[in-house]
Amino acid sequence: MSVFLSPQAQFNLEKLNDYLLENWNSKARDEFVAKLTSKFEQISHFPQSCVLSEKHKGLYKCVLTKQTTFYYRITEKSEIEVITFFDTRQNPDNLKKDL
Repeated sequence: MSVFLSPQAQFNLEKLNDYLLENWNSKARDEFVAKLTSKFEQISHFPQSCVLSEKHKGLYKCVLTKQTTFYYRITEKSEIEVITFFDTRQNPDNLKKDL
């Protein structure tokens, strides 16, 4: 299955990329990208390998790092749409606006 980002996920990922480069370094960003690529590869082959969210019907929750989780769904066209990336250190109520 192919994996694609929603506009919200693309925006959040760009912000996360900027944050990593500004507050850490390119090595930290590259390691994050490697983990993300690996997870995308995993869910493209095994779309239901992550936990089905109990709070958000029809969405899967994928823990990428201790601080970052992303939510995705399987579309009617059998594609995987990443809905949003979420910083787990935030108030969980902030997630509602992105979903």
